[in-house]
Amino acid sequence: MTFWIIITVLALAVSGLMGLALLRGRVGDEPPAAFDLRVYRAQLKEVDRDLARGVVSAEDGERTKAEISRRILAADAQLREGGETGGQPALAGKALAVICTLFLVGGALWLYNDMGAPGYPDQGLEARLTLADEARKNRPSQAEVEGRLPPSPAMGDVSPEYQELMTKLRAAVAERPDELQGQQLLARNEAALGNFVAAHQAQAKVVELKGDQVRAGDLTDLADMMILSAGGFVSPEAERVLMRALELDPSNAVARYYMGLMFAQVGRPDATFRTWSRLLNEGPDDAPWITPIRGQIMEVARLAGVQYELPPVGGTDAAPGPDADQVRAAQEMSEEDRQEMIRGMVAGLAERLATDGGTPEEWARLISAYGVLGEMAQAQAIYQEALTVFAEVPEALQLIEAGAENAGLRQ
Repeated sequence: MTFWIIITVLALAVSGLMGLALLRGRVGDEPPAAFDLRVYRAQLKEVDRDLARGVVSAEDGERTKAEISRRILAADAQLREGGETGGQPALAGKALAVICTLFLVGGALWLYNDMGAPGYPDQGLEARLTLADEARKNRPSQAEVEGRLPPSPAMGDVSPEYQELMTKLRAAVAERPDELQGQQLLARNEAALGNFVAAHQAQAKVVELKGDQVRAGDLTDLADMMILSAGGFVSPEAERVLMRALELDPSNAVARYYMGLMFAQVGRPDATFRTWSRLLNEGPDDAPWITPIRGQIMEVARLAGVQYELPPVGGTDAAPGPDADQVRAAQEMSEEDRQEMIRGMVAGLAERLATDGGTPEEWARLISAYGVLGEMAQAQAIYQEALTVFAEVPEALQLIEAGAENAGLRQ
């Protein structure tokens, strides 16, 4: 509150001085008309001296004196009418003074409210970096965040057959926990059902079993599941997984996106902007991390104090539709908004494939998306249709089978 009082008093003082000058309407120690009178009278004396010396003719001298006398009369009339204001209209001076006061005081308050940080104490760069570092160190753990969140809602439209298969799969993995393929299937299918806690636990076992053979993709899958199970929060454990993935593959875009998200969460929008702007420039436009970046980077740039213009979307006009990772990324939204967005994107892709056809990658993506939504019957129907469409193209069938596997249709 003290800050607001100080800046308001300063703004009022400055505007008051400007208003006083406008109301007085004078320059220096005398009205402008009085200064003009002194000049004209001095000119008359000069003309008389010129006439006495014969520098000018009597006719020219009289004509010049008549013109100067006319100006003296006009200046005298202005001085008598305007007094010390020099003839400035009083109402105009008052109006201009009020406008300047409103502009200075109101404009200063509006500008600070828009560009400043009302309610926050003064924080230099070093103090802000220290606070961000403390926030990063003192984040709650993965288990703490998961414990605070409500249980994930059960996925709808899951067939009894699929539920039975999942029960058998869980039992088989429990009996043979060191079997890599079983843990991989369990992680993938638990994620497809929205059971992200169980999914990241299974994926952690996958990483452990692979040992030195683990890939960056295995680690980013683990981090992805951990972050989704924490409601979009990047915990210290998830950060360590991401850092390990970046050690194996410094260019890994998924890990870089999530690291940018982590920096935003701890108060380092500058680091987030640097990371996300590079990812946005690298593309491709249909990458699953591009859409969330485009939706948030303008606010991140504002917080970082960067003047930024969002680049136009490149690529083809036809939207390829969401893949499984894009759908999972939407888990950060509210349940209603997320479901509306996902189903709208999936429906648009399904309609386009039904009318115009598409590539095997797009068919596989649609199958995976329905799997993530839990609409297993629809995923199965699209899968069967894709098998018919690409029956004569073995390479395409491999992609379709991969999409079915991602959707949990094949064990």
